[in-house]
Amino acid sequence: MDMLWCHVHCELKDAEDPLPSFPDLEQRLQPVLPCRSLKESIEVYRNHCKMANEFNQVKHEIASLEDRKRELMAELLEDEKVSMEFARLEEEYRILTEENQNLITVHSQRAQQLETLRVISQKRQGSS
Repeated sequence: MDMLWCHVHCELKDAEDPLPSFPDLEQRLQPVLPCRSLKESIEVYRNHCKMANEFNQVKHEIASLEDRKRELMAELLEDEKVSMEFARLEEEYRILTEENQNLITVHSQRAQQLETLRVISQKRQGSS
């Protein structure tokens, strides 16, 4: 849109035409008003307007890309946190699974011991 605006407003048909302004552009980079009687001066001015618009466009693109970079960095940080949490949960799961296996083994051993004691107890009661 800025390019079209500059193109339309850089026609310089007469002294009454509004001149383009570039408020985001440093003062030293602002287009210098042309000498309206020299065709080359007007052409330089138009080119300068065009370059100023392109500069602004690139500046805005850079700002957008920097914003996107910040978003991606935040996502990466969040992904790293999730990854660390996942690794922690995997380790916790491994430990709990191992503990569960040990408890199952102990339970099975105790069940066998209990059955053995029942058998012994029944034999004692039967022989008394």
